[in-house]
Amino acid sequence: MSTRELALGSGVNASRFTLTDTELVVERAADKKWPKVKTSLRNVLWAELKGDAFEVSLLAKKKPKSPLSLLHVTGSVGDADKESAASFTEALMSAAYAGLPRQRRLKVFVNPKSGPGKAVAQYRKKIEPIFNAAKCKVDVTFTTRGKHAQEIVEKLPLDDFDAIVVMSGDGLVHEVINGYAAHAEPAKAFRIPISPIPTGSGNGLAINLLGLQESKDVAVAALNAIKGRPMAMDIFSMTQGDKRYMSFMSQALGLMADIDLGTEHLRFMGGTRFVVGFIYEVIKNKQVSAKVSIKIAEQDKRKMVQDLQAARAQARSTIASADASDPATLTTDGESSTTGTGLPELKHTGAARVNDDGWVTFDKPFTFLYAGQGPYVSTDLMQFPVSQPNDGLIDVVLQLQSDRGTMLKAIDGAEHGNPFWMDAQHYYKAHAFRVEPHFTKGYLSIDGESYPVAPFEIEVHKGLGSLLSMYGCFQAEFNLPPEQPAKK
Repeated sequence: MSTRELALGSGVNASRFTLTDTELVVERAADKKWPKVKTSLRNVLWAELKGDAFEVSLLAKKKPKSPLSLLHVTGSVGDADKESAASFTEALMSAAYAGLPRQRRLKVFVNPKSGPGKAVAQYRKKIEPIFNAAKCKVDVTFTTRGKHAQEIVEKLPLDDFDAIVVMSGDGLVHEVINGYAAHAEPAKAFRIPISPIPTGSGNGLAINLLGLQESKDVAVAALNAIKGRPMAMDIFSMTQGDKRYMSFMSQALGLMADIDLGTEHLRFMGGTRFVVGFIYEVIKNKQVSAKVSIKIAEQDKRKMVQDLQAARAQARSTIASADASDPATLTTDGESSTTGTGLPELKHTGAARVNDDGWVTFDKPFTFLYAGQGPYVSTDLMQFPVSQPNDGLIDVVLQLQSDRGTMLKAIDGAEHGNPFWMDAQHYYKAHAFRVEPHFTKGYLSIDGESYPVAPFEIEVHKGLGSLLSMYGCFQAEFNLPPEQPAKK
């Protein structure tokens, strides 16, 4: 391990900066409140030598379980120390941004009405100062109506921004990707990464990118916008009649759609609204009548877990080797299925145009259909535990009818993905699927947004979209259950 030190000042004004391969340590004799700061190089936002002052902006925790706090640390530099301070500054910035671009140009959307309604205050108090400390170039819009962000993205000057930051729940991300689809250059638009900052009720995308614990801290989400690397993301085409929409997260019919859209009046409860809604809907025990056809790629649950673990290991290896790479060429695995400058051509949609090989059809009542990408749909539910960001497949769950007691017991361990192993929960990796509801009144949820209950089809476009990620894979641990001893 290599170590570099910079000692400035003397006596009560003395400060010492120590740079290792993994962290920065700051010791300040004059600061009685926080005399020693130790933080990961990932959390260093900026360092520079300004006249007679050496300045560092960083994120650090006062206690192990505290959220990240923004600190600005300075030290006086005498003439004799300027050469060493300049060298230390260059080394620190190179280590803090290894393989990453600096001063990203961010288009930021803030939804004042998302979740409990605290997004604007959080942006002003925590997020904006962090972006300023990292010297990002920020263009912020506070949305005022539905599809406000989508309308802006449709006409966005693509060369002006490196990423889009969405401070909301998952609904605003849905607007952004449909804005990309309607752009004059959709393929180019989809290559602009999205980075969410969670202030909604579900916040599934942010949880999947950051993990359950880190997603609770909006400062970490801001850091992801600054330090994350492009990660390819599958995008889904939804066709309904002669209309086509884009989806990035989930499609739900039945109990899960009723929970998502039928609990809007409980937004003040945050994520707890989904638990309350689940219990209420289970008690009702309503069944859905629809014809569902799925083009299956894999249905062996143990094989899915093994494939997931192999993909995660590969993604981590890619991130580890990327630290010294050219930031202009960095992207994780995934390939766009675009042709030219337009959107991908549909391959599987329409019953008359589908090769029936691999298709399975269900035409019996069920409790819910839930399909999507990303393990977590909320903090309390890991619905798609074996989901991968760019495997070219969508995870489709058909929950068959079960008694109320069994469904209520599914709440225990739902945050760990335990329902995946239920016999009544049919789980598939699929290339595409289509649904023909036998009813018209109710809810159809697409990425948490309400759509008409009518026949629709979903197809996967591998690696069409892009996210920013500090890890190269979704942050959700899921393993095979321990082997049970053989019965004697």
